[in-house]
Amino acid sequence: MAPTLKEILRPAMPPRLELSGITKRFPGVVANDGVGFSVAAGEIHALLGENGAGKSTLVKIIYGVQQADEGELRWNGAPVSIESPRAARRLGIAMVFQHFSLFEAMTVLENIALGMDDPPPQRELEAAVRAVLDTYDLGLDPHRDVFTLSVGERQRIEIVRALLQNPKLLIMDEPTSVLTPQEVEQLFATLRRIAAEGCSILYISHKLGEIQALCESATILRGGKVVATCDPRSETARSMAEMMIGGSLKDVARRDGAPVGPVRLAVDGLSAPGEPPFGTTLKDVGFSVRGGEIFGIAGVAGNGQNELLLALSGERLEEVTGDIRIDETCVCGLGVSARRRRGLAAVPEERNGHAAVPALSLSENAILSARTRKRLAAGGLLRLGAAKAYASGVIEAFSVRATGAAAKARSLSGGNLQKFVMGREILQDPAVLVVSQPTWGVDAGAAGFIRQAMLDLAARGAAIVVISQDLDELFELADRIAVINDGHLSPARPLAEVTVDEIGLLMGGIHGAAPRPATSERAA
Repeated sequence: MAPTLKEILRPAMPPRLELSGITKRFPGVVANDGVGFSVAAGEIHALLGENGAGKSTLVKIIYGVQQADEGELRWNGAPVSIESPRAARRLGIAMVFQHFSLFEAMTVLENIALGMDDPPPQRELEAAVRAVLDTYDLGLDPHRDVFTLSVGERQRIEIVRALLQNPKLLIMDEPTSVLTPQEVEQLFATLRRIAAEGCSILYISHKLGEIQALCESATILRGGKVVATCDPRSETARSMAEMMIGGSLKDVARRDGAPVGPVRLAVDGLSAPGEPPFGTTLKDVGFSVRGGEIFGIAGVAGNGQNELLLALSGERLEEVTGDIRIDETCVCGLGVSARRRRGLAAVPEERNGHAAVPALSLSENAILSARTRKRLAAGGLLRLGAAKAYASGVIEAFSVRATGAAAKARSLSGGNLQKFVMGREILQDPAVLVVSQPTWGVDAGAAGFIRQAMLDLAARGAAIVVISQDLDELFELADRIAVINDGHLSPARPLAEVTVDEIGLLMGGIHGAAPRPATSERAA
């Protein structure tokens, strides 16, 4: 690809940010080992790597959350020491985090003010906010309450808050993980405009197709070291993934056309109140899943996904109405343990604190959900040796990077904890698996491994429900797909009959909520 005029002129200027020999050690691990790269003014630069490769630690050093043990940071050619996020902001570094820091009961304007070091008077702040909204075509009402906003609109709050600092470097951490395809296109248009005005962007994402579409250069980390640099526009998603893992990427093997068995999970007329204080009420949800089938549910976060998983898993019983059957047996009044005994396994969206207890070891976390099916407790006593062996088996089978079964859950990177949680459930060979966001924040190699494990579980006769915001994932896994919007579930359609754009529009609530079936949808 021919260089642009901006790229031709860059060598005459010092890099906006330059790292040299950055090293950061923690007990038992070197998170960053002599890392060096640079980001030019106005450049959109990707930072890629597997889970645990050192990306998060590096970004925390750049943003002043942590300090490097060795190495040097240079800003516009001059050495700098960034002691805190406040110091980073004063320098001109802004960051939009993967998880938004917003108060739902407050307005957009109030949230923006809370995130600023020295907010101006409200009238001046509102004028500045409206100027940014108009300049970058970010449709948002400063006086809207946050709980009324879509996830894409909430992300715009974080972007506006960052842009009000007039940043010279904007760090984006997994910014599209909760956006519809249409919202992703709007975000990219905004980022390209910001970069064209001279702001550098450091972009972190596991979605390699997006890296190709947006970024001009990429630095790839593996094991805390820089192992490659490339121009993503000249690479394929596969070639970048293979640089990240240091080997060949295995293809996910689907079983298209494979026979399915009888219905193993049937849901009819399921309704449940929203999780307080701003949850979404489930309204007459119905679907069924056969053995050997993967049923995909797409939707933007906050449209009833959490309520659906809690109702199916048995964590929420109060005020839940409707019928839930596993292998034709009604489990409506049964709690979590009783449903697990009947073959249900579930993985919630929040892995740290819900799917796993951070302060407990991996073997103790294995006991939490596998004690019955894997006989990790008997006669009122825990079988600690069996729990350790099971946790070790999960670590080995799912290539979890951990020091062993005794490692605390909080010591694992997010992606490695997700691999452990998914492995813990899948290796129990459940009859029904309900999982929310199975590969959220997981690198390409690990995501492929987890998806293959789910396909293999379905091939053994399990019925699987995958609730996900990642349409690439659903189109790779699902046999049929439906959309949840404002607590309603659309009729399911075979994957071959829908497009990504159609599902994206339903996710965004275009033309109103997703169509509500007159009666419960049943498997074709």
